[in-house]
This record gives sequence, structure tokens and C-alpha cells, in this order.
Amino acid sequence: MYRLLKAAIPMGAGIALACAGSGFAQNNAAAPAFSDEVSKQAGIYQSRGEKVPGGYVTDRSLLAYAAALPPGFRQTLADLGPKDRWLDIGAGRGQAVLDYYTPRYDAMHREGQERRGKKAQSVAMSIEDRRNALWHQTAEKLEAEQIRYLSGRRLREYSAAELGKFALITDVFGGFSYTQYLSLFMEKVLAALEVNGSFYTTLIDVYPENAANRPLKRDTPFLTEIVNADGSRAGICAWLKSISCIAVSCELKSEWEAPIEAYQVRKVCDKATVPALTITHFAAGTPPERRFQAQQMLTGSPAPRNAAR
Repeated sequence: MYRLLKAAIPMGAGIALACAGSGFAQNNAAAPAFSDEVSKQAGIYQSRGEKVPGGYVTDRSLLAYAAALPPGFRQTLADLGPKDRWLDIGAGRGQAVLDYYTPRYDAMHREGQERRGKKAQSVAMSIEDRRNALWHQTAEKLEAEQIRYLSGRRLREYSAAELGKFALITDVFGGFSYTQYLSLFMEKVLAALEVNGSFYTTLIDVYPENAANRPLKRDTPFLTEIVNADGSRAGICAWLKSISCIAVSCELKSEWEAPIEAYQVRKVCDKATVPALTITHFAAGTPPERRFQAQQMLTGSPAPRNAAR
């Protein structure tokens, strides 16, 4: 299991944002062990210097985003104009945001450059403040509020008024990979997304879309896993597609050392309903091991006999 994700991330980096929600069931017998793992995870978020564990990276570049996310991300970002806004969740140092404002980016995306003008406003969000001198230097050169950095609070702790609406939201091995409360996280993302806006994200080591239609040589749990009430596995893609008011595309990137599944979620109306998931297992890591229980039946396949941890 990829408890410490190292070579699986080929370029750059990004910090993870843990989105806490209503809390783990207090009467659950596993609650003390769960709390211990959450405490260990908090230590990872707060780590600095040599104490930062392998796989927990904070300077992922925009090129790394393009490699990890679905192909549509590049065009969506390039099409943003001065009146649009981009939120990057789990931004770490904000390197991807800084890359967006460089002459190099314009040179690589000449089409639409005139329409982009001064480009979109960008908001980098991180659970810890990881900014360095480059961020502050870039902010001084740009117009006021062109780039913002939010830290010290989880996504759920920001009000709708504080965040506003965004045409583009990204999460590259950030909160979507780390949160214990995936349903709440998606509710917050969709609330902040404009109608016809897109959310791009990715997960490592998950039950892939259409896995039930082909042999899957595996009898161990996935790093992030959804289990139906009958014990069958369900894919993250199937869960996303069960959310109302969105259009979803899923892409398996099998060429990576640890295969990842990348997602584009486009919001098509304002009344999105996110099916509930309850976390039943959490083990600290980069990213952590997570198992969720689906409250409604999702498309899946029989669970392996030794899937239980």
C-alpha cells in the first residue's frame, strides 16, 4: 500500500488539505484508534524541513498539474479571462498559481492570450502557510487581489461569502485525497463552483471505472475505497456520477508507477445533491488509507475475502 507516496508523483508537488466534517461516530469502538491516526495526520500537515515525510510535497508545478489532471484542464485554465476566478485546494507554496502568471505560461499558450488579458484571479488554499519569498514577490508585481493565499482553516470553515464563486477549482493530491469527510468536501466544492464551472482532481490507487467488466488481479484494499452495504466495492467514479446536477468524466492513468484516476466534474445546475459516505477506516499517510461506507447502492464488484483491515 502506498502509505508514503514517493516515485508515484513524477513532478512538482502540492500540500494536502484535510477537510473535517461532522466528526467520527463517538460510539464507534474504533474511535480511539481513529483519533490517533487523525493526530498522526495532523503532524504530517504541520511538519517542516527534514521532518516532512516522503511523498508529502508542497511545490507542485503547473506542469505537474497538467500531467496529473484530465486533458481538459489545460484548455479550461487557458480559457479563463480577467473576470473569472480559479481556486486551487491543497496549493502548498502556491507554485502552480505562480506559474500561471509567468511569461513562460503565455509562451506555451499563445492561443487566447489576448482574450485572457491580465488573466483570472487565483486563490491558493492550504491548511498550513507554505508561502515563500517568490509568492510575496509575485503578489507585489500583480494588481491587488490578483492572487490570494488562504491558510489556517479547512475548506469547510470558510463561508460562501468569504470564498465567492469560481469558474475553475483544482485539487491535485490535496483535500480530495486526504479528507476523512468526502461527501462534505464535495458539497463545499460544488457550492463554490459556478454553473458550467469545472472541478479537476485526481486520486491514486482506487477501484477504477469499469473494473467490474474486466479481470482485476488484486485481493487487497485500495488506498481510497468505497464499500457498499453488501460488501461489494464501488468506484469513486460511480459515486461522483451519482451526484445530481453534475457531468463527470473519469480517466485512468495507468502509465504512472502507482496508477491514478483523474476526474473532471462540471456543474450543470445549482441543486447538487451529494450521496452520503461514512468513513469506516483511516490510517495516516501521504496520502492516508481511507475506506468509506456508501449509504446507497453504487455500481461495484464482490469484495475480496481479505479486504478487511
